[in-house]
Amino acid sequence: MNSGPTPVRHAARASATPDPRRWLILGTVSLAQLMVVLDATIVTIALPSAQHALGFSTVDRQWVVTAYALAFGSLLLFGGRLGDLIGRKITFLAGALGFAAASAVGGAATSFGMLVAARAASSAPPRARSARCWRPRPCRSCPRRSATRRSAARRSASTARSSAPAARSAWCSAGS
Repeated sequence: MNSGPTPVRHAARASATPDPRRWLILGTVSLAQLMVVLDATIVTIALPSAQHALGFSTVDRQWVVTAYALAFGSLLLFGGRLGDLIGRKITFLAGALGFAAASAVGGAATSFGMLVAARAASSAPPRARSARCWRPRPCRSCPRRSATRRSAARRSASTARSSAPAARSAWCSAGS
C-alpha cells in the first residue's frame, strides 16, 4: 500500500507547471483585441465627419465598414498559417506595426478610395495578431507540423505506416 504519488503521476504534474509569462501574454492578446474593437467603434463614430470631409455619398459609407470586414474575414486562415510558418511573436509584432501604419494612412486619407483601401489594409494585420497565433508550436514529432505531413505524404502508404511510431497518431501535447 503506497500512499504517495507514483513517479509517473509526479512527472506529469511537474511538466504541467504553467508558464510564468501567461498573464503577460494574456494581457498582450487582450490589448490587441481591444485595439480591433476600438478601431471599429471609432470608425463608426467618425464616419459622418469623414463623409462630410471627403465628400462621398451615404451609400458609399457602407464600403468603409465592408472593406474592413471582407479583408478581416478572408485573411483569417492566412494569418494563422503565417504564424505557423514564421513564428507567432514575429507575426504578432508585424501585425501590430502594420495595423498602426494602415490606420495612420486611413486617418490621413484625402479621397474616398484611399480611405477604403486603408481600411482594407488595416484589417489584414489584425488577422496576424489573432489569439490563434499564440498557440504553442507543435513538437518535431507532431503530425500537425507541416514538414512531417509533407514528408509522410511523399512516402508510400506502407512505408509511412511501418515507420511512424504509435505516438504520432494523436496530437502532440508536449510541443511548445
